[in-house]
Amino acid sequence: MAFVTPTAEQLGLYLGLDEIQGDRADLLIAQAVALAESVVKPLPDQATAIVLSAAGRAYVNPQQVSYETIGPMSVQRPSGSGGLYLTKADKAALKSLAGRGGAFTVDPTPTDASPWASWPLDEDPMMSGGEFEPGWGNP
Repeated sequence: MAFVTPTAEQLGLYLGLDEIQGDRADLLIAQAVALAESVVKPLPDQATAIVLSAAGRAYVNPQQVSYETIGPMSVQRPSGSGGLYLTKADKAALKSLAGRGGAFTVDPTPTDASPWASWPLDEDPMMSGGEFEPGWGNP
């Protein structure tokens, strides 16, 4: 099954909004898909949550406002909580969903390798024709 791009209605449901600007939401979703595809292509089926998360961040806080005061009320958002971007966790999740990342091993041994030595062995490497090889203290 292939990745299905989320809809503006799904983004509204994800954000808990009764009304959503459809054209703006579609644009942000398309851009979030493009960002996700820069990490993993093709996108895995389960990437919908990551796309909605990135598009949702941009939808609710497009100017990346970190502190806002309106009358007696003020709100402070974490830095980097707006705009269209993928977090480090988003990128890691995309790679994990695509089956990439993590530890792996590579066995360089050929498939036809024998467990036995590949060089010829003498009967006794210290002996040559029943006598010690020259240089071993035997006259």
